[in-house]
Amino acid sequence: MNDLGQILALWRELENSGVDYVLATVVAVEGSSYRKPGAHMLLAQDGRRAGTVSGGCLEAEVARRAWWLTSSGPVVERYSTQDDEDERPYGSGCGGVVFLLLERKQTAGPLLSAFDRAFSERTPLAVTTVLDGPHIGRRKVVGFAGSDAHEPDLVHAESNTERLDQLGQSCLQSRRSFEQKISIEGSPVRVRADYHPARPGLWIFGAGDDAKPLAQFAQGMGWFVAVADGRSHLATCERFIGVDEVRVLPIFDLPAKAPEHLPLRSTDAAVVMTHSFDQDSRILASLLQIERPPVYLGVLGPQRRTRELLAEAARLLDLPATTDRVEAWLAQMHAPTGLDLGAEAPAAIALSVAAEIQQTLANATGQALRTVRAVRETAART
Repeated sequence: MNDLGQILALWRELENSGVDYVLATVVAVEGSSYRKPGAHMLLAQDGRRAGTVSGGCLEAEVARRAWWLTSSGPVVERYSTQDDEDERPYGSGCGGVVFLLLERKQTAGPLLSAFDRAFSERTPLAVTTVLDGPHIGRRKVVGFAGSDAHEPDLVHAESNTERLDQLGQSCLQSRRSFEQKISIEGSPVRVRADYHPARPGLWIFGAGDDAKPLAQFAQGMGWFVAVADGRSHLATCERFIGVDEVRVLPIFDLPAKAPEHLPLRSTDAAVVMTHSFDQDSRILASLLQIERPPVYLGVLGPQRRTRELLAEAARLLDLPATTDRVEAWLAQMHAPTGLDLGAEAPAAIALSVAAEIQQTLANATGQALRTVRAVRETAART
């Protein structure tokens, strides 16, 4: 489970108990930092916490002072991972400065409620938060169509609410976070607009033993995970504990009834790995004809087999199985699925597949970080 999943699990416990809590949010960093703006940590009065705001060097200090710092309301505090006297980072710090918004249940609760809903519905959100002045901690949530019921406490003046909404809409449309100064009641204040992408989804078509480690990696990332297979003795909740959905596919209804049985979103990833030629070809035929295909489509196995699967998929769709058609489809896929990690065992193969999906979702290079940073440092010098 990722940070947000852990935070929401603890938050539900605390809400059910009716006790107070503190939410710490990274709102700015200077220099090097393990966590970036938008990272959260939830603190309970009994010492429990979920999430992180650093590499481990700040959490205890934040927890120690959070309750009295927030006794009069939300506050932004500066924390350094560097010893000011000898310039050496302490603990596991990165040698940078982190600014945290600390707030209690009154303002943090509605935000976490919005996160909980977005996590469940897999909806992207934009959150605009006032970072100073008398309205610090007030915010606007944008992203839930047709309802304001889950919006956190807002700045009461209508014009201020509209301005926060405009910033949120801009953040949501651009899919990028930013900070901006606006005027509230004649005074300039800083507002942080944070974009929170929809929870990623992974559909694993195949419920064999090699699907288990892939499901576990995806669960660890906090993704929505669905496992689907035509074999009812394999597609069971007992074999895939904790996944969001386990579905027995009526395989011979595919591809004719694909929209009914394969409710994928365009932001989802899909991996075809049943090891059954008939199942794989019918699933591929279904995925190729849905209106909004998944952002990532991977097929386990050599390209030769995938070409044969695609030729059969064309026949199932009553299309000519021409070489050009097969090659065009193949070019849209990740086949073989995964990165070249020298993987042979199921867990290593699952790691390579999960890594390539993450690379695709994040639009990242997939190169070693030292290589990427060296290129960036060279570009900065020139």
